[in-house]
Amino acid sequence: MKRTQVNKRTEHHLGLLKAKLARLKAEQEISKRSRQSGAGFELKKEGDCTVVLVGPPSVGKSLILNRLTNAKSKVSSYAFTTTTVVPGLFEHKGAKIQVLDLPSVMPGAASETGRGRKVLSVARNADLIMLVIDVFQLDQVEFLRKELHEVGIRVNVRPPNVTIEKAGQGGLSISTTCTLTKLSASTARAVLNAYGIHHGKVVIKEDMGDDELIDVVAGNRHYVPAITVLNKVDLVGDEYLAEAGKKLRGGFLPISADRNTNLDELKEVIYNRLNFIRVYLKPRDGEPDFDAPLIVTAGSTVFNVCVKIHRSFAEEAKYALVSGTSVRFNNQRVGMAHAVHDGDILTIIR
Repeated sequence: MKRTQVNKRTEHHLGLLKAKLARLKAEQEISKRSRQSGAGFELKKEGDCTVVLVGPPSVGKSLILNRLTNAKSKVSSYAFTTTTVVPGLFEHKGAKIQVLDLPSVMPGAASETGRGRKVLSVARNADLIMLVIDVFQLDQVEFLRKELHEVGIRVNVRPPNVTIEKAGQGGLSISTTCTLTKLSASTARAVLNAYGIHHGKVVIKEDMGDDELIDVVAGNRHYVPAITVLNKVDLVGDEYLAEAGKKLRGGFLPISADRNTNLDELKEVIYNRLNFIRVYLKPRDGEPDFDAPLIVTAGSTVFNVCVKIHRSFAEEAKYALVSGTSVRFNNQRVGMAHAVHDGDILTIIR
C-alpha cells in the first residue's frame, strides 16, 4: 500500500486492501484476546458520566485528577508513576462526573507496547476523552489521536451516515442520496464484499471515503467526543500560547494543575462538552426538587428520563406533565417520546 501511488486508477485497489487489512487486524485482535488472561483496567462506572485522561508520561494527569476530584493519585517528578486506572469524582452544576486517570500512553501503545492496548480500551466506553499534553510537546496531540484511531476510537467525529440491510440472496444494491467525490461505486462494492456482504441494500447518505465505509462495516468503532488540555502553561507566555493555537487543530484549554490555573474553567468545559441538561422532578401533589436535578443529555425524551430513574419505572410510566421551554404551557401533558429541555419540570404519571 505504501508503494502504491494514490490516483483514480489505484483507488479501487487501495480501498480493497484497506478493507482486507482492517478485517484481518480485527480477527487477529479477537484471537489475541482469547489467548490472553489476567485482569484488565475496567472499572465500574459511577456518577452521570465518565471522563478519561489520556496522555504520554509526565504531562501531569495525576495532578489534574487530584485537583479536580477527591482522588489521591500518586504524583512525582518521574515518568510512569500511574500503573493502574485511578478513579475520582467531582460534582458540577448537579452533575456527578467520574474521572479516570489512565497509565501513560507510549508510542506503539495500540500494538501492545506497555500494555497500551488495554489502557486505551478503557477509553472506548468513556463519555469524554481528555487529551492531556505538555506545553512544550505540541505534537503529542497527533500521536494520541493516532494511537486511539488504531484501537478503533474516533474522536470528535460522528458515525458515517450509512444504512446496511443484509439479505441472503438477490445481489447487492448500492444507492446514494448525495454526490460521492471520494468513493466510487466499485470501491464501495469491493469493501462490502471484503467483509462478506454480497446481498442486501446499502444507502450512503453523505460524501465519504473508503476509510469511513470500512469503519461502518467493521462495526466495532467507538465515536467519542474529546477535549485537548495543554498543561504547565505557567512556564510560557501569551505569545507562545498564541502560536500553539495556530498549530493545534480543534483548539485547546490552557491550564496549570500545579498553580490551579483554569481548573474551574476546565470543569465548565467538561460539563458543556458532555452536552448535559438538567430536569427537575415534581410529585403530583408536591413541589419540584430544585436542589437535586436529574442530569441527562440534550435531546433526551421523557422515556430517557424515566430510564435514568429506573428501568422498571420507564416500563410503568404512561405520560408526563411538563412545565418549561419544551412545551407551550405549564403542566402540559406529553407522551413518552417528548424531548425535554434544560430546566424543564416533570411529573411522571404511571
